[in-house]
Amino acid sequence: MYQKDYILRMIEMLGDLLAAILGLIKKGDYINASEELGRIYYDMLKEDAAFFRSIPEANLTSKLMKEHNFTNGHLEILAELFNAEAELENAKGNKPGSLEYFKKSLLLFEFIDREQKTLYPERLGKMAEIRKRIEEIKLG
Repeated sequence: MYQKDYILRMIEMLGDLLAAILGLIKKGDYINASEELGRIYYDMLKEDAAFFRSIPEANLTSKLMKEHNFTNGHLEILAELFNAEAELENAKGNKPGSLEYFKKSLLLFEFIDREQKTLYPERLGKMAEIRKRIEEIKLG
């Protein structure tokens, strides 16, 4: 129970941190946004951002859950971070990088949604928004 409460508090904290990062992105302060994202990866998931970036989409959930004992809560945090990374890359004009992060974020959110079998309207809305962003990037 303690682990679950801790993860839920982390997810709530993450929302505030990501709002600040999205503010930096809107201001065009990509360097500070990137630095803050990197810090959050390590603070919340105990690995640097490069570790997560290097995991192929096809192995993402299995590698993290089996080899690193991640829970659905950890995966949800990572999905949020990937979504913020996608927004950062998109703002910088890196469409392929943005698409990769959006796909990984969506994959994680969909996995969590299947595993938890509980309807969370916020997550469903986030997944719909990510799908929309992926289509926008693909269409150019």
